[in-house]
Amino acid sequence: MSEDITGACQDAASLLRSVPTTKRIRIVSHYDADGIAAAGVLCTAVYRAGYAFQTSLMRNPFTKGFDRLKNERNELIVFSDMGSGQLETIESLGCKAIILDHHQYLRAQTSQNIRQINANLFGADGNYDVSGATLSYLFATALNPANEDLAALALAGATGDKQFIGGVRGLNKTILEDALQKGFLTEQTNIKLYGDTIADALYYSVDPYYPGLSGKSEKIETMLEQLRIKPTTSIQDIPPETITKIQSYLLFVLIKAGCQQNILEMTIRKRYVASPGWELERFADLLDACGKNGYRSLGLSLCLGDGSTWKEAMQLEKDYKQKLLTGLEGLEQGIHETKGMRYFYSDNSSLGGVIAGIATNYMLDEKKPLFSLTRKETDNEIHISCRGNQQLVRQGLDLGAVMKTVAGELGGFGGGHKIAAGATIAFGKEKEFLEKVDVLLVSQMQG
Repeated sequence: MSEDITGACQDAASLLRSVPTTKRIRIVSHYDADGIAAAGVLCTAVYRAGYAFQTSLMRNPFTKGFDRLKNERNELIVFSDMGSGQLETIESLGCKAIILDHHQYLRAQTSQNIRQINANLFGADGNYDVSGATLSYLFATALNPANEDLAALALAGATGDKQFIGGVRGLNKTILEDALQKGFLTEQTNIKLYGDTIADALYYSVDPYYPGLSGKSEKIETMLEQLRIKPTTSIQDIPPETITKIQSYLLFVLIKAGCQQNILEMTIRKRYVASPGWELERFADLLDACGKNGYRSLGLSLCLGDGSTWKEAMQLEKDYKQKLLTGLEGLEQGIHETKGMRYFYSDNSSLGGVIAGIATNYMLDEKKPLFSLTRKETDNEIHISCRGNQQLVRQGLDLGAVMKTVAGELGGFGGGHKIAAGATIAFGKEKEFLEKVDVLLVSQMQG
């Protein structure tokens, strides 16, 4: 598998090198942590190869984003963390293209001037084995082996896509082991806690989300008082034995909430720190906050090594997490349920998918996937994001297939992964969409 995908990346690298360095390389990627990290890898790689570049980070590539590309004159476009589901549209652009994607694909064959490197076409599982960023890393190292120093950035993208849940595997594992051996990453085992103070860290903890504690200052103060810790204490100043007590308490909160075993195992786990000093999941969280909160260029600046943007990004992350906490609190009264699914309405489609993912892992039982619907009446659209869990996938859940099928039947667009997917449909199709999705989900779960 790795040899086949390496050969495909070398072929794609040759296609890029066929473009004169006087031409600009166009890069298009997704706006989440994986997509932004993928764009960071690609921007760095093409710049080192002597090319100027222009980058766009898109929320929804299906319609408006591609309409803008049609009005441009591009020699070559590199699509990362997207593209396989939009193959026909990319072919209509009339330029050379490279697709680096791990989502479900439409078809394997492409026109002559397009190179499609989709993980699922090479025997890898795009849900868990490789992400958009780690695929982009394989392409970057095919372009120049010296780009191996981008491994940490690529793995931050895979981490942002939660591909560490259940253990790092596949091509991600190969890249991780190589990065550790070459000193691009160091390993440590601990719980995820970061913030100016311990109280701050606990308040803004959304993944993991601690039911009854996250976002609740009074509850946090009570907990810390029981442990004899001042809320204003810096995490770095807390003795190791006290940190162990905090970890035990937080793990008990998650067990009491009924979290699945694979989620519990990820709470205290091996974590990886890049040579600049940032831990992969911490960096991925910053990128996700920038992308989902409307500051995509800020996230890309972080990936390109602009250290002056860290302070702004961390403040933005607090604002973003407060929105998530407010949305999670609202779920307590706002979840609808059918035979095969649960769903809720969100004012912000970017936040809705994140809230659905957190609620699936930390608030709800594992029996049904959770959907977020955002009504965009001014655009005559409804945006849908949905999240499942590994247990449901083992039972037959394939959200990407459901989104692709139902949205397509209703004149919209959809796709993604088995465990997470999205769709856009016309505003008046909501009732029909929910009915059709419910029927398909029940059928999948019944085998």
